Amino acid sequence: MYLTKAEAGAVEARIAEVEARTGVQVVAAIVGRSDPYPEVAWKAFAMGAAMAALAVAWLDILHPDWMRDHAPWSSAAAILGAAAANAILTRVLPAYARLYLSRARRAREVRQCAETMFAERRLASTRRRDALLLLASVFERKVELLADAGFDGRVDAHEWRRVIDAMTPLLAGESPGEALMRGVAGIETLLVAKGFAGPAAGNEIPDRPVDEAQA
Repeated sequence: MYLTKAEAGAVEARIAEVEARTGVQVVAAIVGRSDPYPEVAWKAFAMGAAMAALAVAWLDILHPDWMRDHAPWSSAAAILGAAAANAILTRVLPAYARLYLSRARRAREVRQCAETMFAERRLASTRRRDALLLLASVFERKVELLADAGFDGRVDAHEWRRVIDAMTPLLAGESPGEALMRGVAGIETLLVAKGFAGPAAGNEIPDRPVDEAQA
């Protein structure tokens, strides 16, 4: 879990306030990562093997007698050991694992995760089509905001982007609870400025934030 009990309670209360004031339905969610990215470990393994093989080749040039006496087992052990160690680093150091993923790939997976959650939780079934999903994905350090059809023509994509941009530094700074609070506050400010007003048509979606280790 990424939110403390107090943080989850604070986000829930804040969402209730925003819904009462704007009349919309808000869902805040945080996940550990939007995809398992199994290829990351293999990429790191291959990189470790390649770098170790290069080092072994240089040692063979610099110390041919030593390498002749100890090869091939020492060379194979060094290469496989370095490859395995590099792969393990991606499991324990998220920042290092992110080096093996492009920004486009991370953004695509977070978007897909948000779309899946939106569908699975039936957020398009509210009476006014006024549900919002605010998803923060910790590993990718990215935020996705999906709005139902009730916001079409009233809020532009670049205006939603401002809400996301305000959250991202807090998420990168490992403050997910604060990031969600800032995002919910940003949604309220934006919707009030756009003329959205309560009360909501009943509380159709639970206000408790979604907190999952992995989507």
